[in-house]
Amino acid sequence: MNQRKLLLQLLPGFIPLFIFIIADEIWGTTVGLVVAVASGVLELAFYWFREKRFDKFVLLDTLLIIFLGVISIILDNEMFFMIKPGLIGVLMSVFLGVSAYTPANLMFSMSKRYMKGIEFTDHQMAMMKRNIKVLFWIFTGYTALVFYATWYMSKEAWGFISGVLLYLLFGGWFLFELLRNRLKGRMSAQEEWLPLLNEKGEVIGKAPRSVCHSSKSYLHPVVHLHVINSRGEIFLQRRAMYKIQPGRWDTAVGGHISFGEKLEDALQRETREEIGITEFNAQLTGTYIWESDIEREYVFSFITRYDGPFKTNPEELMGGRFWSVKEIRESLGKGIFTPNFEDEFKRIVKLV
Repeated sequence: MNQRKLLLQLLPGFIPLFIFIIADEIWGTTVGLVVAVASGVLELAFYWFREKRFDKFVLLDTLLIIFLGVISIILDNEMFFMIKPGLIGVLMSVFLGVSAYTPANLMFSMSKRYMKGIEFTDHQMAMMKRNIKVLFWIFTGYTALVFYATWYMSKEAWGFISGVLLYLLFGGWFLFELLRNRLKGRMSAQEEWLPLLNEKGEVIGKAPRSVCHSSKSYLHPVVHLHVINSRGEIFLQRRAMYKIQPGRWDTAVGGHISFGEKLEDALQRETREEIGITEFNAQLTGTYIWESDIEREYVFSFITRYDGPFKTNPEELMGGRFWSVKEIRESLGKGIFTPNFEDEFKRIVKLV
């Protein structure tokens, strides 16, 4: 994820602190401070000559080392210096907390600045939000440990917690995410993949079917076919009990468009699978976005004239029959039809 790349850019900023801990153990606070500041200056020079920029986090870390280190030497009290990584942790926790739990996503704004020209899909935004929350709790726990170690633990324990532990925490998290994504990838490889669309109906990515049904963030395309006979009646299917809206009456045909599948091919496939029609002429009546409690669909709505016969698939639906417009109107709002059909009925009734 993009925020992980940003954090990898931030982590080198802790190198001066880590160097100070080692140098302080060998040569004492004053020499440790000089060595740590020198390492910070070298890091700044490295980024300047390589990338023509000052790394703000390295600069901040070096300045904090100088400020708190000088105070510690003057007052002959290491407490000021020891709370320094905790102060950085507080700043990072606030930054991540605001990004994770408020509309002001500071991490997203920084990502756009570092990665110009890259557009984020809804799926990527949702994953970013999730990972920022994880990072918030990692930094919050780390910060609490640093402050606890400062007052209640040995200097050696403080050195480990304020330096090495942060790298171990991130390393553990990265390893967990790597294994998790690999396992998820293996499971997803056996699952149907659906295209992800923007609100213009343009393909901007893809995701497994289960993911698309897990959140309204993933706009994906579906086809609907309304079958009307010569008497102006509308054929409806009754949904299987294992599906969403079980047992309710719905549009004659409805199904997903697989990733890479043409619209017309999806319509033909779903119609054949659900009601057994193989020869028909369909007219596109329009498109719209339908949002339920659990998902968001980009609907391609078609209409066809057909009297029968039908061969309904018992694995897909519990039969079907023609309904008159009057019969449908009298049954609206009573829980007989799916909410999606009731909404779409208003769009197609004038075409009957």
